[in-house]
Amino acid sequence: MGDKPPGFRGSRSWIGCVEASLCLDYFGGPQGRLRHVPRGAGLRGELERLYSHFTVGGGPVMVGGDVDARSKALLGVCLGPGTEAYVLVLDPHCWGAPETPSQLQAAGWVGWQEVNTTFDPNSFYNLCWTSHNSEKEQLHTQN
Repeated sequence: MGDKPPGFRGSRSWIGCVEASLCLDYFGGPQGRLRHVPRGAGLRGELERLYSHFTVGGGPVMVGGDVDARSKALLGVCLGPGTEAYVLVLDPHCWGAPETPSQLQAAGWVGWQEVNTTFDPNSFYNLCWTSHNSEKEQLHTQN
């Protein structure tokens, strides 16, 4: 795509949410919209927006950070009473086809995680929201 030096092709170097968004656009996939969160504690402020995103059928939200280098894909949000909040996290390194969905959970590839322990308060995060064109319009109006 021209955004990396020639030696990147065929390497084992990682890409982040910014590059994932570029790839989605380049290869004609779902729309990818980037949102930067300067500190992990700021993700609490994104929970209502994430909840709305998934409620209207938005796709997975890719998450990458700096201090917290564990990539994640968010698949859902559960807002409880008070400050209780959980995100449904898929490890994007998951591969193969499980025989049952419960196998994914048993192997630790997917599961509900409490927001306060899932995100490092000292790390910045980039979120790549995937959506169809109609949802892209909604995201523009929410920002």
